[in-house]
Amino acid sequence: MKRRAIPLKRSQQRYFQHGFSLLELLVAFAIMAMSLGLLYRVAGGSARHVTDVVQNQQAAWLAESLMASRSSVRADGWNEDGESAGFKWQVRSSPYDSGVNTPQAVPVHEIRLSVSWTLGSRPGQLDLITLLPERKPRPGEVIQ
Repeated sequence: MKRRAIPLKRSQQRYFQHGFSLLELLVAFAIMAMSLGLLYRVAGGSARHVTDVVQNQQAAWLAESLMASRSSVRADGWNEDGESAGFKWQVRSSPYDSGVNTPQAVPVHEIRLSVSWTLGSRPGQLDLITLLPERKPRPGEVIQ
């Protein structure tokens, strides 16, 4: 048996829609806006992170150059402050008890170097701690 198509009345006919409804467009724009907002946040955070890394690297270079300027410390220690290229630095030393109390043992000082800076409203700081030997005064050297 063959089936025959029965024509539908006008009220029963289906109309196929072409394109998007207003609700679908609004949802698509909302998703796009959230995605763009997230991308802007990620890009801004990455740029800020790069700037922080550069500042930390410059502070490390300054700290390394300050530490390299001395191979030993006088008996009265090393206490100095300064500023360079937007970085403030401070060096403080104190005698360090190594636990070795023989006449041949060289006295040692603990050096604390702090470099600080402000980038916009965010402060940054780099601290280094090391040990340097105490040097004896040279003949004729005046200790201040």
